[in-house]
Amino acid sequence: MAKVLCVLYDDPVDGYPTTYARDDIPVITRYPGGQTAPTPEAVDFTPGRLLGSVSGALGLRDWLESNGHTLVVTSDKDGADSVFERELPDADIVISQPFWPAYLTAERIAKAKNLKLVVTAGIGSDHTDLDAAVAHGLTVAEVTFSNSISVAEHVVMMILSLVRNYLPSHQWVLDGGWNIADCVARSYDLEGMHVGTVAAGRIGLAVLRRLAPFDVVLHYTDRHRLPEEVERELNLTWHASAQDMVPHCDVVTVNAPLHPETEGLFDDKLLSTMKRGTYLINTARAKIADRDAVDRALRSGQLAGYAGDVWFPQPAPADHPWRTMPHHGMTPHISGSSLSAQARYAAGTREILECFFAGRPVRDEYLIVDKGALAGTGAHSYSVNK
Repeated sequence: MAKVLCVLYDDPVDGYPTTYARDDIPVITRYPGGQTAPTPEAVDFTPGRLLGSVSGALGLRDWLESNGHTLVVTSDKDGADSVFERELPDADIVISQPFWPAYLTAERIAKAKNLKLVVTAGIGSDHTDLDAAVAHGLTVAEVTFSNSISVAEHVVMMILSLVRNYLPSHQWVLDGGWNIADCVARSYDLEGMHVGTVAAGRIGLAVLRRLAPFDVVLHYTDRHRLPEEVERELNLTWHASAQDMVPHCDVVTVNAPLHPETEGLFDDKLLSTMKRGTYLINTARAKIADRDAVDRALRSGQLAGYAGDVWFPQPAPADHPWRTMPHHGMTPHISGSSLSAQARYAAGTREILECFFAGRPVRDEYLIVDKGALAGTGAHSYSVNK
């Protein structure tokens, strides 16, 4: 029997919900491109419920415990005295979410003598030291595509919110005002703007498809160039690098994984090459952007706005400068954790566990590391140091 250590974010401040705004959610069986949604043998939850917090337990508790496994669920993940640190040494499986990541450093992996499987309930496994995972022969998996469209929708929302100056305008209403001139003094139309994405994988391409009807001019950069028919369909301009692309754009959205080539990419030097008044959206990983360089660019006016929901570390401390910099639209890491997305990534997590316990292969598209090497999606998205 296995010990499963699951790290999830805290329940709502008013307690775990007893009612919800909607009675159901749409059923998604396939993603764009044809990949099927998760197909576990069964689930023990109602889609549309809060599954990603501690009490939700990803809908896994009844199933795991009825099969003799031990499930430990906690939100306490940081520091030597955390529940995660104390429970890790004899854990066989670790599950966490990108929104509340359990940082599996090389040191932690070395202490986890029983660890065999690391699962990201969602997309993005950079909170696990992949070099160490390879060295220790671990399997690392994530529920690929489960919340890609959720994030793409969040990106479009943030672009429109910044360009149309929505959040400050809404604040005037909350404060009892009717200050139209103040609202529109920073409000523009998205129509006709040049919008570029750094990376055009599942999320980046979904963003491009959703922006095309706004009559914008679309750009992208990716080390894997899109098929020619897709470029023609969306009238895309490809650039060999972010450095080549960003000077042409009014809006730049980052949809790339974090790896050595992207870490610190948006620094003072790159930001200085962008058009004055560019909007930058980053729902990928915080460390792709230099924290203080973004703050400086907003205060100088080089950037007209910055929005995203990724921070480092997560949760961000109260004095993190992105909380107080001007003209921002930051959210806590929520873009991929809508109730709709939770139903898919909880089901995908169970599918991965079912395969693991039965000795069946995990879907190739879910694999990041397998048998001591990058595999599947991991081989496409990441690199490791040998």
